[in-house]
Amino acid sequence: MNFFTKETKTALQAKEQALWLAFAPIAFQASKALRDMGVLKAVSDAGMQGATIDEILPKVNLSRYSLRVLLEAGLGMDMLLVNEKRYTLSKTGYFILNDELTRINMDFSHDVCYKAMYHLQDSLTENRPAGLQELGPWETIYQGLSILPEPARTSWFNFDHYYSDLAFPGVLPIVFEHKPKKLLDIGGNTGKWSMACAGYDKDVHVTIMDLPVQINVARQNINEAGLQDRVSFFETNILDESLPFAQGFDVIWMSQFLDCFSEEQIISILRRCREALNDGGSVFILEPFWDKQQFKSAAFCLQQTSLYFTAIANGNSQMYHTDEFYDCIRAAGLKVEMENHKVGLSYTLLRCVKA
Repeated sequence: MNFFTKETKTALQAKEQALWLAFAPIAFQASKALRDMGVLKAVSDAGMQGATIDEILPKVNLSRYSLRVLLEAGLGMDMLLVNEKRYTLSKTGYFILNDELTRINMDFSHDVCYKAMYHLQDSLTENRPAGLQELGPWETIYQGLSILPEPARTSWFNFDHYYSDLAFPGVLPIVFEHKPKKLLDIGGNTGKWSMACAGYDKDVHVTIMDLPVQINVARQNINEAGLQDRVSFFETNILDESLPFAQGFDVIWMSQFLDCFSEEQIISILRRCREALNDGGSVFILEPFWDKQQFKSAAFCLQQTSLYFTAIANGNSQMYHTDEFYDCIRAAGLKVEMENHKVGLSYTLLRCVKA
């Protein structure tokens, strides 16, 4: 990965990038307005012929002034093109309007992160998620995930599930290669992975270990799926080392879970996972590492997501580089037996065993 090893811009290009960043919050809101208020759709419907402001106006609930300033902002953001006063959609505008990944990321940034990021500098200096106050009165976001105010709740779960769900079909055969009978799903969230496991292998019994507030959601989903005889629940706060840890598993699974914790906390969790394994058992970890991305844009998204953890989630975790993460694995008495860096959209699958 050589995305960040040398300067690639001229001085003029660098200054242009700096100016883009200076106006980034305004451009973001304008982009979302162009999308949500139907302007991009109206322009897109006009096709290659394009549409004038007078032709767009009847299709949107905006004054001529409001439409004009949005269209002109869209030109500056390379979302629109104009020729002879007729507007057409650029490639960037197309993706803002139609790309599911872009839509999910934009909604997450707006509904979960935007107001909270005002408190980023406080979070960095105070080592706490100072921006979380914009969403609720919790110490970490995990205590309130199932009761987040809308639309933040929907946007958070859409963001979380979109990435991991794409990886599930590819990793299930790997996880079940040796026919595990007892599987522990740590941080089971809404129960999606556990239900996928139960559907994949009729002989496996899954235990979901999570906070009580999350278990409540998972239990409801499991019951609705008729899997209550195949899936059990273990309520705990995994950060409290004084509490019991579920024991006796062939496989322990964690999907985009350990990035929710500091390095010290990761080591603590992995040590207890090691103790919970049956002989010959494996710990499977599914994580997106920013240094293992094929595209620079993917690395960028993960690096910026780290600041969500800083300002909102818990104040001490991030999307990790493999160097720091593998150090945690070794410190916990485990070793990486298998690694696959091409899982789903941007994930790495690790199989760890006792060292």
